[in-house]
Amino acid sequence: MKKGDKISYVINKLEELYPTVPVPLNHKDPFTLLVAVLLSAQCTDERVNQITPKLFSLADNPYDMVKLSIEEIKEIIRPCGLSPMKSKGIYGLSEIIIKKHNGNVPKSFVDLEELPGVGHKTASVVMSQAFGIPAFPVDTHIHRLMYRWGLSNGVNVKQTEKDAKRLFPKEKWNKLHLQIIFYGREYCPARGWKLEKDEISKKIGRKSIINKLI
Repeated sequence: MKKGDKISYVINKLEELYPTVPVPLNHKDPFTLLVAVLLSAQCTDERVNQITPKLFSLADNPYDMVKLSIEEIKEIIRPCGLSPMKSKGIYGLSEIIIKKHNGNVPKSFVDLEELPGVGHKTASVVMSQAFGIPAFPVDTHIHRLMYRWGLSNGVNVKQTEKDAKRLFPKEKWNKLHLQIIFYGREYCPARGWKLEKDEISKKIGRKSIINKLI
């Protein structure tokens, strides 16, 4: 199958399976999404969604967030892991958003990635899911599937993002990256992968990987 045909197949199959895709992290605006995404590093979305209601009941905007101490934030978010680093990041980004951006989450990659605790993936999620600006955040699911499907070489997430943006139409990036995540969780997990359930990999997957499962 030619690469163009593979891309069309992936898009059509994912649209068939996931015609609508909710944003996995509960939020109400760009600030609460930014905080939730920061908390999701090395933590499941489910766990984050259990923790953020308590945090956001106290501070769902940068002005209220800086009224809390770093220690108070750390205690609330402790179940998400990496709480010392994440609490400093949440407090620090809140300060900068107030001082530099008039209390509003900035709508640019450069400004977002200048915030403490915010890397390229977090910025991409906010740009995509909060502002609707085309981006292709690459998490472990997307990185794994792009390699298994023979659409990227798997060297690193930076290359995977570059390949995804080159192969898939820009107007589909924001929805497609979520569709791939949902598919990865349901049909193509890192562990317990069952090829008979994974239609996309059966159709277009790398032969060197698929043959090991047959």
